[in-house]
Amino acid sequence: MAGGDLARQEKAAIRARAAALGFEAVGFARAVMPPERQAGLREFLAAGRHGGMGWMAARADERADPRVLWPQAMSVVSLGISYAPEGDALASVGAPGVGNISVYARGRDYHDVVKGKLKHLAQFIAARGAGVKVFVDTAPVMEKPLAALAGLGWQGKHTNLVSRTHGSWLFLGEVFTTLEIAPDAAHADRCGSCQACLEACPTAAFPAPYQLDARRCVSYLTIEHDGPIPENLRAGMGNRIYGCDDCLAVCPWNKFAKAGQEAKFAHREELAAPRLAALAGLDDAGFRAMFAGSPVKRVGRNRFVRNVAIAIGNSGDVGLLEVARALAGDADAVVAEAGAWAAARLVFP
Repeated sequence: MAGGDLARQEKAAIRARAAALGFEAVGFARAVMPPERQAGLREFLAAGRHGGMGWMAARADERADPRVLWPQAMSVVSLGISYAPEGDALASVGAPGVGNISVYARGRDYHDVVKGKLKHLAQFIAARGAGVKVFVDTAPVMEKPLAALAGLGWQGKHTNLVSRTHGSWLFLGEVFTTLEIAPDAAHADRCGSCQACLEACPTAAFPAPYQLDARRCVSYLTIEHDGPIPENLRAGMGNRIYGCDDCLAVCPWNKFAKAGQEAKFAHREELAAPRLAALAGLDDAGFRAMFAGSPVKRVGRNRFVRNVAIAIGNSGDVGLLEVARALAGDADAVVAEAGAWAAARLVFP
C-alpha cells in the first residue's frame, strides 16, 4: 500500500475512533501556531488584558508555540463535544431571587469528562507507535486558534470558537502527537457584519471585534479573579454568579446547534436557577457538598459567595437585606466587603 494511502487510512481511523468516543467535532492541524496568532497573544499580554492570570505571561512562550510546550509534537488532533443547552441559556439571567450559573457548569466537570475520552483516544494513537500528550484547558495551549486551524470552526468577534454545526457550545480538547498527519483546511470566518456578541456583553469587555479585555469579563471576574471585584463592574454582573453566557447565547449560528448528547453534561436541576438566599448560607462543607463533581468547586466557597453577595446587591430585593447583612459579618474579608456593599445597595439603590 502506498504511503499516502496508509496515512489517509490512519487519519480516518483516528477520526472514527474519536467519534466512537463521543467527540462530535474532530480536526487535524500541524503543531505550529501562525505568526499572527503569536503576535496577537503578545499584544494581549502587553496590554495587561490577562488581568491576574499570571500564568499566561509566565508561560507565554509555551502558549504561543505548541513545539515549545512539547518539541516532539508534529500534529494536533483537535476535538470538541457539544454542551448546547436544550432551552434558553439566559433564562435565569435577571430572574428575581436566583443566581445564574453558566450552562457549561450545570453538569459534570468537563475537565474530567473530556480528559477521560482524550486519554482513550491517545492510547489508540499510541498503539500506532506514536508519542502522545493530552490537554483540556489545564495547560498553556491556545486551544481555540488550534481548533480553528483544524477546521472545527472559527474564532468569532467574541474570541470564542463558533461552529457552523454546534454554534458556540463546544468543549475543546487536544491530543498532541509525534505522528505527521495531513492537516485539515482551516475554517473561514463566518461572522460577517454581525456584532450581536459585542453588543450583548454586560460589562463592555470587548475593546474591538476579536479583542477581549479579560479584566472586564464577567467569566473572568467570577471565576479567575481573586479579591474584591471592582465596584464599577459590579452592576453589570447582575445575578451572574459563575461565568457568563451572554456573548455566546446571542450568536445567530446557535440556531443550527442541537442539544448536547453527552449524558454527563446533563444539567442538574438545582443549578438552573439556585436561590441566592440559600447560596449565601453555604459554609465550606456545604459548598463542597453542593458542587461535588462540578467545575464550580474550583473557585472555592469564599470566591463563590462573594459573587452571590454581589448578585444580592444587584437584585433590588429588600427581602434579602438581612442575608446581605449576615454576609457583611463573614469571616472572609472579601466576602464581608461584598456583603456590606450589597446591604448598602439594597438600602440606597
